[in-house]
Amino acid sequence: MPEQTLAAVVRSAAEWLAAAGVTDPLVDAELLVGHLRGLRRGEVQAAIVRGDTLDEQEAETFEALVVRRAAREPLQHLTGVAPFRYLELAVGPGVFVPRPETEIVAQFAIDALLNAPDPEPIGVDLCTGSGAIALAMASEVPHSRVFAVELSPDAHAWAARNTADAENLTLVHGDLADTLDEIDGTVAVVISNPPYVPDEAIPRDPEVRLFDPAMALYGGPDGLDIVRVLSTRALRLLRPGGLLVIEHGELQGEEIRTLLATDGWRAPTTHLDLTRRDRATTALRP
Repeated sequence: MPEQTLAAVVRSAAEWLAAAGVTDPLVDAELLVGHLRGLRRGEVQAAIVRGDTLDEQEAETFEALVVRRAAREPLQHLTGVAPFRYLELAVGPGVFVPRPETEIVAQFAIDALLNAPDPEPIGVDLCTGSGAIALAMASEVPHSRVFAVELSPDAHAWAARNTADAENLTLVHGDLADTLDEIDGTVAVVISNPPYVPDEAIPRDPEVRLFDPAMALYGGPDGLDIVRVLSTRALRLLRPGGLLVIEHGELQGEEIRTLLATDGWRAPTTHLDLTRRDRATTALRP
């Protein structure tokens, strides 16, 4: 098989991915080439303009990656990494892939830590998954102390890999309901992106439905079982005036505000994401 131009290979891959229903087929095709060659996306685009080619082995390896992506295996599982704010996280089977919308949710917790009067404000990330939110807090607020809790052994292993070099971050393998008792009443912010999909719901995206771990998705009949536990646990962890941040589905804001108000939280407020959908609810510890 003769060498193929990068432009032709990427164009063909993008058409294939588009036919498979992939949302951003050209972006994914370029990122897969970047993964193959160790290039950033901009460098791939420059290589296309230059008329660079792929040899036979590269073309076969690339085609195998495209076949897997066309089967809706997450791009991040193929490349092994997921961007999150200023970070690049290791991800793969067994851990929830962090989403761009969560970057905005994390900002609430980061701002709370930055504005806290303590010399070493404490942040807690419950259901940390890959460690994305916890590591963002620890790296962007280096004078903070961050604790992250994850129950799933598979997800905990990914979080351990991602947070290994963060000296101000402590990762705990355990249940959010009965860990971190030693810091009760001292925490400035508790944040969580918990499982919140109702048990009977079927996620729209095949990447979620087929590849994200069920333990990270499903939260009981109404999706709020873990949220109820979060509410009572965060009341103990936070100091008076401390902030709770919960990411959730677009139809759950009102119910979560009611739940938090019933538990005694102050000023429960739901916030929109960039698509104008409900994405997170915050509340203050009385």
